[in-house]
Amino acid sequence: MKRANLTGALAHPRFNLIELDLAAADLAALPAVQVVFHQAAQAGVRASWGADFAAYVHHNILATQRLLERYKGAPLERFVYASSSSVYGEAERYPTDETTLPRPYSPYGVTKLAGEHLALLYAQNFGVPSVVLRYFTVYGPRQRPDMAFHRFCRAMLAGEPITVYGDGKQSRDFTFIADAIEGNMRAWRHAMSEGVYNVGGGSQVEVLEAIGILEETLGVKATLRFEPRQPGDPLRTRADTSRIRTDLGFTPAVDIRQGLSAEAGWARGLYARKR
Repeated sequence: MKRANLTGALAHPRFNLIELDLAAADLAALPAVQVVFHQAAQAGVRASWGADFAAYVHHNILATQRLLERYKGAPLERFVYASSSSVYGEAERYPTDETTLPRPYSPYGVTKLAGEHLALLYAQNFGVPSVVLRYFTVYGPRQRPDMAFHRFCRAMLAGEPITVYGDGKQSRDFTFIADAIEGNMRAWRHAMSEGVYNVGGGSQVEVLEAIGILEETLGVKATLRFEPRQPGDPLRTRADTSRIRTDLGFTPAVDIRQGLSAEAGWARGLYARKR
């Protein structure tokens, strides 16, 4: 699936895929560039507990530190670090703005916050022009297969039950992928070094509401299987995006119905080919 997602990029003459472990490889292999969009990470809240935490430290903290070392002193225009709303945990207020004290609710959130601190430390000490973007639940076509909307679409198209953790009334501020990309481009072109910004889609809905939208879009009735709420999953997230709107002129353009329609259409095509 990852290879298929790269099909369009690989056809572009100016695209170069370099596969390496940022936490272990010789990063001299990475080219001189104008901007670094640091998206690489071990993602996912639920898997970050227990023995798997070592992988999160490796890929989220050590990899970030080594990438910053690689470009320390380079003439970068911007180093854009992909963080997460997970750094807020069960936030003390909603909507949550960037002045809210980060209190991660999962080991994953701890590692993403550590990456933020590293990016800002390298900005303060070495002049790396770092900007931090805190994503709020990004979704859309080509979404990771472990994420909720992808799992829901796959199960519904196969006539299988959907696993819902908790009562399904937990809510998220969902951000469509095109809006997340636009946030990155604005962070490159307009943000000042050491800026920290929420990237939210303005589409806060409950999980059961989202499933209802997918039922309408796919024309399939979902069968729900409820499981206990998982450790590390906050009850709700909602981004205050005043800062990124004021500083960078960013306003999300895709609402939840449009976004889920796009993801459902992509999933239908993907899984129709596999049958």
